[in-house]
Amino acid sequence: MSLASDLLGGNTRHVERFDASELQVRPRRRLAVLTCMDSRYTGQGVLGLALGDAHVIRNAGGRVTDDVIRSLALSAALLGTNACVVVHHTDCGLLGRSDEELQQLVAAAAGTRPPFSFLPFDDVAQSVRDDLETLRACSYLPPGYEVVGFVYDVRTGRLEPVDDSA
Repeated sequence: MSLASDLLGGNTRHVERFDASELQVRPRRRLAVLTCMDSRYTGQGVLGLALGDAHVIRNAGGRVTDDVIRSLALSAALLGTNACVVVHHTDCGLLGRSDEELQQLVAAAAGTRPPFSFLPFDDVAQSVRDDLETLRACSYLPPGYEVVGFVYDVRTGRLEPVDDSA
């Protein structure tokens, strides 16, 4: 069975129990979540949110990038979100690596060295603080836009608030 056939089979099962046709594009909680692409959790799940409660943006490390800012700015301006939750996690693939190492890994796998940083970090809580600071300084988000941060422990399932005032 091909990958496409396998995924279409999964979609058929999804359609049989689908009940989200009445959800609106505006998130009910007026919230956006920025988190990692790690397969061990979902942004909604760790925060106790349901489908339709929040926009969820995922990337490697859950880091603030130009594309994340693009998405959050549109989420706020067009769809009324007024807050973002930044969630990074323990045991992340970016933790303790150098950008040079990641550049070399990608170049070895793809044959081409990428022209961008992977934004690795050595301290998970500090990476959250850095991203909170970036979002709070962003002129594309409306006044009063709230930004909070957490570290998710992939072993226990617990969120730890990050005090960004440190």
